[in-house]
Amino acid sequence: MEIKWIEDFIALAQYQSFSRAAEFRNVTQSGFSRRIQSLEQWVGSELIDRSSFPPVLTPAGQLFREAAEDVLAKLYDTRAIIRTEQRIAGKSLQIAAGHTIALNFLPTWLKALSRHLGEVRARVVPTNVHDSILMLVNGNCELMFAYHHPELPLHLDPVKYEHVTVGIDTLMPASRPNPRSAPVFRLPGTKKQPLPLISYTDTSYFGRCLALLLGRATAAPALQLHYESDMAEVLKKLVMEGEGVAWLPRSTIASELEAGDLVPAGPAAWNLDIELRVYRDSSNRNEFLDELWHYLRAGLTSLD
Repeated sequence: MEIKWIEDFIALAQYQSFSRAAEFRNVTQSGFSRRIQSLEQWVGSELIDRSSFPPVLTPAGQLFREAAEDVLAKLYDTRAIIRTEQRIAGKSLQIAAGHTIALNFLPTWLKALSRHLGEVRARVVPTNVHDSILMLVNGNCELMFAYHHPELPLHLDPVKYEHVTVGIDTLMPASRPNPRSAPVFRLPGTKKQPLPLISYTDTSYFGRCLALLLGRATAAPALQLHYESDMAEVLKKLVMEGEGVAWLPRSTIASELEAGDLVPAGPAAWNLDIELRVYRDSSNRNEFLDELWHYLRAGLTSLD
């Protein structure tokens, strides 16, 4: 039996809807249903009356809910005590962020934050989007940084998980320049000579962004997959070595563009703007986090 099964069950009891509870728990409806079934198998009884609409708890489900809420409350209280004892002294933050954000945005942002709010100690955990969301939902971080596009939402409950936009990044095609400072690999390419593409894995967030961008194109570019990775820094290194064209966040290649070591591989029509957001659990209250959130909500998103 897993704790997340109990959390799923309580969410279902609250929402009385498999789809809404699944969305709240940030899981597919089919996956959510399987977890409820696994809990029922562990208990040895049906907890949900699926013959009614909306679904309601069976008598066994009502009894189990009372015990489950009591057990979870005690676990959460104990966890809060332990985490408080293990927190970094002073003004501190536990931050979950994608690798690109952790490398290229957070160092400068945290330095600026300290100028406004005094010394800030931060523990940054670079991870993928899925694990970042889990850290936020499970209470393992105060802040989560993630990219956002309206057509590729993260499906976090906006009431429970507040957000502030702290910047705009641009996913843009980049290439090594030739001696005339033009791109070696220029979009859109040709059928006879498709451009070697250094791309993201399909399941990564940038991979989904790239699929969205290319799907919007009036004429598909001629591309041939050359290398693939889920990390922008890997793609950047391969582009720097002249291996092909890749769509990279402008924040990761700003200095290379300025120095002329990389150039855009096509006009701005091939770019995709994406928000950089910071999220918090609205129920997680502490004086410093509230002070920080006040600054961000007031529009001091860059803290310049």
